[in-house]
Amino acid sequence: MTAPSLLAVFAHPDDESLMSGGVLARHAAAGARTAVVTATWAPGTGRAAELADATRILGADEPRLLGFADARVPDSAPGEPRFLDAPLDEAVRRLVAHIRDVRPDIVVTHDAYGGLTGHPDHVHTHRVTVLAAQAAGLEQLYPEAGAPWQPRALYLATHPHAAVAALSDVVGESRAVHSVPDAWVTATVDVRPWLDQKVAAVLAHRSEVARGAVPALIAALAPESRARLLSTEWYIRHHLGPAAGDQSELTAGPWPVNPVDPDREP
Repeated sequence: MTAPSLLAVFAHPDDESLMSGGVLARHAAAGARTAVVTATWAPGTGRAAELADATRILGADEPRLLGFADARVPDSAPGEPRFLDAPLDEAVRRLVAHIRDVRPDIVVTHDAYGGLTGHPDHVHTHRVTVLAAQAAGLEQLYPEAGAPWQPRALYLATHPHAAVAALSDVVGESRAVHSVPDAWVTATVDVRPWLDQKVAAVLAHRSEVARGAVPALIAALAPESRARLLSTEWYIRHHLGPAAGDQSELTAGPWPVNPVDPDREP
């Protein structure tokens, strides 16, 4: 069975590998087209080159960048505004163009908290992606951005409350984290068969390893601790249309998954 095509939209280079590297590798291994859009950093920068290495490891297309500046690194996109400061309509238009070009069955992005850290770029990427995933299917919106295309579903990468304790055992106690009630999780995906690819993609973000960011933490962990931290991915399905539709897109195929009630709204 061929898995559905997948477009992952995340804020920074490395978010795609940390949050959805397993699902990207899994769908690519099943023969599906996979692609990544990153909201910040510009082509030609070092982090953009690292992103290309990571997506290659995960089997995805060459990365696409919206080209806005990181909230905390203004020179990440010379001549462009910070993503948070850019006109919302322009950010949505740029992303709609990529959705209509890739024509994915599924779009994956940050949850409404922006993940565990609540980084403002993550939160804003969630907002922009929700709007763009809806707008992409409406022919009267952004006609210059290509022919309309409506993804089947939008999945939000998240962490349930039950996972936080296990994560803390690995990474230690730190500042407050943002997690969701366990019942909100629509898909719990076991990505252990693709763990080596996922870890290699995280470590491809060499500048983040060098500066001591999360990839550096991953690099320093023992293999068993890496597995505990990265071998499961959690998602909330966000409905894009009036019907709930098939709830199994993200886990289509003969892979282990812990399903939940498909009729329950997150």
